[in-house]
Amino acid sequence: MASNQPDTPPEETAPVSPAGRLRRLLDDGELVVAPGIFDGLSAHLVRRMGFLAGYLTGAGVAAAGFGLPDIGLVGMSEMADRVSMVTGVLGEIPLIADADTGYGPPPSVARTVRAYERAGVAAIQLEDQAFPKRCGHLPGKELVSADEYLAKLGAALDARTDALIIARTDARAVLGLDAAIERGNAYAAAGADVIFVEAPRTVEEITVIAREITAPKLINVVAGGLTPEVDPPMLRELGYSIVIYPTTALLAVTNAAVTALRGIGGSHAVPLPMASMEDFFRLVGLDEWFAISEKWSGPASSGGGYPGTAAGSSGAW
Repeated sequence: MASNQPDTPPEETAPVSPAGRLRRLLDDGELVVAPGIFDGLSAHLVRRMGFLAGYLTGAGVAAAGFGLPDIGLVGMSEMADRVSMVTGVLGEIPLIADADTGYGPPPSVARTVRAYERAGVAAIQLEDQAFPKRCGHLPGKELVSADEYLAKLGAALDARTDALIIARTDARAVLGLDAAIERGNAYAAAGADVIFVEAPRTVEEITVIAREITAPKLINVVAGGLTPEVDPPMLRELGYSIVIYPTTALLAVTNAAVTALRGIGGSHAVPLPMASMEDFFRLVGLDEWFAISEKWSGPASSGGGYPGTAAGSSGAW
């Protein structure tokens, strides 16, 4: 006998956000391998080659997008535009994006988070360096206090609607490993979704960080940088959730381009292979920008310039 009841429409499944897709991967215990993306071509390669996520590298965008070294010269709006372009290419693949220090005090951090979320990001990385910041694998880094960073982190957590917030500490180079772990745990306690201790120097340090920080962890493997390469299966066994490779494709592309240009008559002025980040940033004007800072910062700037190693900074690679 036919029912007089109207057919019940099938339940519609709400679309999963980029952050929701990344959270599912982390909840499933996957080690998310996120190659560095620095332009549209690298975004297409990450999408077509089966990676679970991509990482928009501030160093790569500065160099490939603007011809600049990674010393705090690229602004929030410029980065947010790149986020929008890359998420358009990646489609369903979650993007983790570098947001440096948040581009200012807590209100600026909140604005950054909102702009990145509008652009479709899955996770936003914020670091505890002082401005002007620099690549985590360059010397001369300086930190803000833990309290100052916690205020920025609080602003980011309040402003976000869905994106994961990745808290990065550069304290290993400046204050030592114990201080970096202490900061990482404090940032996790304040609500950061993922903790990122920048630039451990040995496999033992990588292991200690994994053991001492119980929150989800990200590790950064920089080609030509300070951190030793560890196979992804070992990183997963240690308890890392995300591994980013920000410069692997960037340096490979640069070296291939230099080789190709030499083959059609280019000079040997650019060294090969370009194995270190120092070499790479010199290619895009690091020494020239340092010279400008050295000329105009002066002794009264109390560490506000790029070169040198003022109190609270590190001269170690």
